[in-house]
Amino acid sequence: MATAVAAVISALAFFLLAAAWSILSSYYLTPRRIRLAMEKQGVRGPKPRFLVGNLPDIAALIMKSTSADMPAIDHNIVGRLLPHYQLWSKLYGKRFVFWYGSEPRLCLTDTELIKEFLSSKYVQISGKSWLQLQGSKHFIGQGLLMANGNKWLHQRHVVAPAFMGEKLKNHMGYMVECTKKTISALSAAVAVAGGNKEVEIGEYLTRLTGDIISRTEFDSSYEKGKQIFHFLTRLQSLTAQSSRHLWIPAGRFFPSKFRREIKSLKKQVEKLLMEIIDSRRDSKEIGRSSSYGKGLLGMLLAETYKKEAFSYTLELVMDECKTFFFAGHETSALLLTWTVMLLATNPDWQEKARSEVQQICGYQPPTADQLPKLTLLQMIINESLRLYPPATLLPRMAFEDMKLGELHIPKGLSIWIPVLAIHHDEEIWGRDAHSFNPDRFAARSFAMTRHFLPFASGPRNCVGQAYAMMEAKVILAMLLTSFSFTISENYRHAPVNVLTLKPKHGVLVYLKPLRN
Repeated sequence: MATAVAAVISALAFFLLAAAWSILSSYYLTPRRIRLAMEKQGVRGPKPRFLVGNLPDIAALIMKSTSADMPAIDHNIVGRLLPHYQLWSKLYGKRFVFWYGSEPRLCLTDTELIKEFLSSKYVQISGKSWLQLQGSKHFIGQGLLMANGNKWLHQRHVVAPAFMGEKLKNHMGYMVECTKKTISALSAAVAVAGGNKEVEIGEYLTRLTGDIISRTEFDSSYEKGKQIFHFLTRLQSLTAQSSRHLWIPAGRFFPSKFRREIKSLKKQVEKLLMEIIDSRRDSKEIGRSSSYGKGLLGMLLAETYKKEAFSYTLELVMDECKTFFFAGHETSALLLTWTVMLLATNPDWQEKARSEVQQICGYQPPTADQLPKLTLLQMIINESLRLYPPATLLPRMAFEDMKLGELHIPKGLSIWIPVLAIHHDEEIWGRDAHSFNPDRFAARSFAMTRHFLPFASGPRNCVGQAYAMMEAKVILAMLLTSFSFTISENYRHAPVNVLTLKPKHGVLVYLKPLRN
């Protein structure tokens, strides 16, 4: 008996010592090692507080900068959304280290070094940090966006074909059909109002992109998908709020209201996803269909039956579904919403875009062959993505020591790429960097290869980039030939970051039908 008790005490002591060492290493020794390594290279930053780092400073600065709406429609939004970058870059230079909890982050705006870091050279030894994985595990889990190393490589290989080649072209019909429904709904609303109707266009575009991703990739309708979108939107908000707090693997250090609601929402999302998954599996198993479906979900389900080392589990399928349900409609809807706002406030460019669409497509929906010819519309979309990129930040952690240019990057240091700040840098884009000027994209220049990062860059760029651009062109082309739009006097300009860059109060525009 005494021997058994001694063994238990010994095991407990070992566990406590191991836990103490892990905490000491994570929250003191590793951060100290990285801080000293960067200071030797002349890279400094704000002094961190124990455990929380600079999180309280960041939260306070953002709360202050976003406490009120902007007094006018001004695209100079870096100081509003990244006030900590603006402050610290003035104090320490554009290359500085700050602390997100115990995680050190190197702010990097040198676009040559960014291009090198995002290249295939470092793709296997950099990726999402433990802190990022913890923050998103109940939101999008281990889907492609959060995967690392060989797992990411396999998931990318499985997912990519759903957004390429003939599969992409086959989506055109759904995109046109869904857009026609939205235009009919908008036309009906305008008719009731007597020909000039104020609408919050973001709501319509969110429903539209949700309907499209539901049909093209999940063999479902928006009626089914909208419940998932509702829960994911709430999860997104809670995840953004929880990111202001420190993630420690002990519930009492994390606000319980977040933990309880996040877990509850996760269960509800997964219950709905299982209904869609079971429907596809049942159709295959009882012979109603020869496959699990043509879209992404069908490809993922087929993958679960392969006996490879990295075959998909049902849990990973659901994580992938959450990732693409979110990314496949949220970022596209925001791109479209901001673009409509920019066209509504720049009527000359709106008319130029409309003339191009009418010249190439007439009053018919665009075809796949016509989309590449809409070059001016592409320039407008690029300028919208430059001014209002859906993802304003791009953080990646170094899993091994690496050399980046003249910099030694120690293992455990995150590279924090402030996409929004780079997109608004006057040294790169000129004195009109905060102005809407699509002409800057008239020539395929340096901007498209190094300084323009709305979809990231390198092997880990957005796998759905071609899908998003096709969808945006189809929808905008059809909207432009159906309505003219002007900004409402009730529109309040208040961009905010809730994981993605959103208009806080939506975008209110007046729609005027162009054809009866």
